[in-house]
Amino acid sequence: DVEIGFGNGEFLVRTAQEHPERHFVGIEQEWASVQRGLRRLAQAELRNVRLLLVDARIAMERLFAPQTIQRVYALFPCPWPKERHIRHRLFAHTFLTLLNSRLVPTGEVQVVTDQQPYVDWVLEQVPETGFIAAWSPIAPSFHTKYERKWYETGQHEFFDLRLQKTSHLSSPLREDVTLQTHRIAQFNPAQFPLASLHGPITVTCKEFLYDPQKRKGLVWVFVAEEGLTQDFWIEIARSGMDWTIRPARGCGIVPTVGVQSALDLVRDTAQQTVS
Repeated sequence: DVEIGFGNGEFLVRTAQEHPERHFVGIEQEWASVQRGLRRLAQAELRNVRLLLVDARIAMERLFAPQTIQRVYALFPCPWPKERHIRHRLFAHTFLTLLNSRLVPTGEVQVVTDQQPYVDWVLEQVPETGFIAAWSPIAPSFHTKYERKWYETGQHEFFDLRLQKTSHLSSPLREDVTLQTHRIAQFNPAQFPLASLHGPITVTCKEFLYDPQKRKGLVWVFVAEEGLTQDFWIEIARSGMDWTIRPARGCGIVPTVGVQSALDLVRDTAQQTVS
């Protein structure tokens, strides 16, 4: 079972305690939530739960093989109610198609929300995703942070949306790219420009910092490719007689073709500083 956006971890821990025979994975994007979740797991002495600090789209694309998940839960996901923010909503048609491929034949998705318009929007995404959908109004029953928050403001009715898998749609596991770092013979940091690359993959160099004493530079890059955006630092550092170009330590990147394109762009730009 997978919970997307486990928040404080109340539901995840409670469900794992009730079903010790099952394995659970919680997905969050905020480190503070992961910390709280780890603390709860330690207090409960649970061994059947793992936590991931990652975007749910990336996790489903790269970490879960097809037909390996029994259930997916999402309790009170951000509805992104403004029109200009719709692109941020998680349960879009493409993501539902991806979820379908990761669920076993009898798999189910459960989405609980406080917003009827969000239910209506998800229902619009369902056709041709291999799911049948049903929803119903429910009383508070999950005892989570956001449920309590809305209840205390006077909302006593919520919406339970179930998506039952009826047919399988194939979406193979997306594998990481083996990144190639670079070495160049010469580099003049004083002449390094902020370059960019446009096309199916967009790479933009946003900032360049250089420490002359350490002979090390950092390029802040933004990479946009199909279904994924990342920003991170690329290091240009003196190493022996050469300069090495590689992702800076601690950036937590997803190794993709776009990241390789960024490394290649920084290499090409750095080489031009001495031509």
